[in-house]
Amino acid sequence: MASRHLARSIAMQSLYEWDFYGKKNEGLNTAVERNLKEFGPGLEPGNQEFVRRLVKGVIEHLSQLDKIIEKAAPEWPLDQITLTDRNVLRLGLYELLYSSKEEVPPKVAINEAIELAKNFSGESSGRFINGVLGTVYRELGLETEPKE
Repeated sequence: MASRHLARSIAMQSLYEWDFYGKKNEGLNTAVERNLKEFGPGLEPGNQEFVRRLVKGVIEHLSQLDKIIEKAAPEWPLDQITLTDRNVLRLGLYELLYSSKEEVPPKVAINEAIELAKNFSGESSGRFINGVLGTVYRELGLETEPKE
């Protein structure tokens, strides 16, 4: 598994755990460090920091991310979206909206989120994630990226 994909997997698992236990911030850093140790031994320091940066960014922008999810998937109230899908969406949206486009191009953010959904949820989850992130991508006009 590529290092960045593994880092995203660890970030998603940590966010899932945090969400599952009632969004208690005091347990989030513990979950991240435990998951890094358990699932990412040997992960380069830069990618370990990438995990921490993703988790911190999702938490800092949580209310905005959740509002975007609610708007992009109006027939799915946030509390009816599975924990896995909800946190994959948060992570994918965070990368799509707030990450450096040079570091994580929008299509990479979407594809990585789809792969996380397929790996941790179900095949229909991949289509759901693709639909929601694709909607945001189009609404933001990101599909008109400059050609080289």
